[in-house]
Amino acid sequence: MSDRILVLNCGSSSIKFALFDAATLPRAPPWGGKAVNIGSANAVFEESGAAAAPLASSADGAYRAALARIRERVRECLGDDRLVAVAHRVVHGGAKYFDPVRVDAAVLADLRSYVPLAPLHQPFALEAIAELLATQPQLPQVACFDTGFHRDMPAVEQMLPLPRALREQGLRRYGFHGLSYEYLALALGERHGERARGRTVCAHLGSGASLCAMQKLASVATTMGFSALDGLMMNTRCGALDPGVVIHLMQIRKLTLEDVGHMLYHDSGLLGVSGISADPRVLLAREGEEPAREALDLYVQRLVREIGALAAVLGGLELLAFTAGVGEHRPEIRERACARLGFLGVEIDAAANAANAPVISTSASRVLVVVEPTNEEWIAARAAARLL
Repeated sequence: MSDRILVLNCGSSSIKFALFDAATLPRAPPWGGKAVNIGSANAVFEESGAAAAPLASSADGAYRAALARIRERVRECLGDDRLVAVAHRVVHGGAKYFDPVRVDAAVLADLRSYVPLAPLHQPFALEAIAELLATQPQLPQVACFDTGFHRDMPAVEQMLPLPRALREQGLRRYGFHGLSYEYLALALGERHGERARGRTVCAHLGSGASLCAMQKLASVATTMGFSALDGLMMNTRCGALDPGVVIHLMQIRKLTLEDVGHMLYHDSGLLGVSGISADPRVLLAREGEEPAREALDLYVQRLVREIGALAAVLGGLELLAFTAGVGEHRPEIRERACARLGFLGVEIDAAANAANAPVISTSASRVLVVVEPTNEEWIAARAAARLL
């Protein structure tokens, strides 16, 4: 009999899950998978060693049906093993929670108050936590916060240019994708040694996207701020936006707060600019059409601009790392961004880049450019194990 830790990484339309051995914590879990496109007609359930299968909804709703399917498969996969904890990626812990914490009813109530700061992720992680608290209250649940890695950024990077009194009420730049960056700090240090401890920029490019500038493998600046809307253009999120646009939309166009929020989170980014799709793969395939081309051009433009800004903060650049879905698997995006970073000394090898190789820079490149798969689930499992 072995002790196991389950990790749940819940988004608005997907749930990643993985089951780890609590004693050995291998970085590649023996079993895991994901439920994707939850709530749509093409929802599927994927797990280790099995073909993808359709994911049906239920009277309780599509999301609860997906959670129920995961719990059922976890019970079957456990066999005689014992589940000793469930770790959850929770995007926002506000100004109160940064370190991993065991969740009880009081902590859950606190975390619900931060839903407006991360509406694409927070409510869904909390739904999974609440269900388990109700059905298995004795099972330890650990919340691991995406904001934690950025907690010790320089004070100037945490400030917002707003009235000082608001800072005391928790309005500050938090930064996100912290579990991903925590893993990259570890993996890059192991793989590239002292080079990684220098001036490094990590690009987490998924459906949500951000950059993190690191020195000595610690966060010193990041593109996301108070909420997960800031910084880079994303699949459906706008990224950094002139606040005057929001005032205009509400004051002149008479959009409601709810309308504007939905637009900025769900109808903007690649989807909004192209009017075609939020998926870079679709847009790359249809690049002969002007809307798709414009969306990709703006995506790369914003990526290059922000990498340049973080390089300026660092005083130069020695290592550039790409991770997450787009960062790991879309060589076209990496090539277009890196082609415009030659002034920093970036030079990539076309064949290595096309193959998504671990190192994609040439031997002559002054900047080491790498592709490093992220592993948020392992970071969460490790945090839960430490709290047992």
